[in-house]
Amino acid sequence: MPLKICYPAMANHEWRIVTGCDPKHTSWSYHNAGSWPVLLWLLTAACMKTGRHQSARRAIEKTETRLLKDSWPEYYDGKHGRYIGKQARKFQTWSIAGYLVSRMMLEDPSHLGIIALEEDTQMKPPMKKSTSWFC
Repeated sequence: MPLKICYPAMANHEWRIVTGCDPKHTSWSYHNAGSWPVLLWLLTAACMKTGRHQSARRAIEKTETRLLKDSWPEYYDGKHGRYIGKQARKFQTWSIAGYLVSRMMLEDPSHLGIIALEEDTQMKPPMKKSTSWFC
C-alpha cells in the first residue's frame, strides 16, 4: 500500500504515552504506521500536481490489484503494508472511494481542481524526480 498514516512507527515510551499501550496500535499497525488505502487519492493528487502522472498511474494499478484480491480492507499492517490489518474490516467504502477518486482524477485531470486548495493553483510542476519507491 502506498501511504502510511504516520511514519516512522512509534515504539517504546512514545508508544505507551500516545496510545495508552493499546495493542491495536503496535508498531506498523493501525494508526501507528499502518497503511490506509483511503489515502490513495491524496497520493494521486500530489503526484499529479507535481507532474508525476506515471507515478500516480503505477500506484493506482498496484493498489487496484491488491485491493480487489484482498476484498477492499480498511488498512494493512507491516513495515511494507503487505498484511491485511489484524482488525481490518473488509469491503470498506472509504477504501473503495479512495480508489475511485484516484481513478477519476487520473482519467480526467480537470477533476484535480475539485480537491485543490486555492493556494495550490500557483504551483509550477514538474519538480525534480524523487527516489521514492514508485518513481
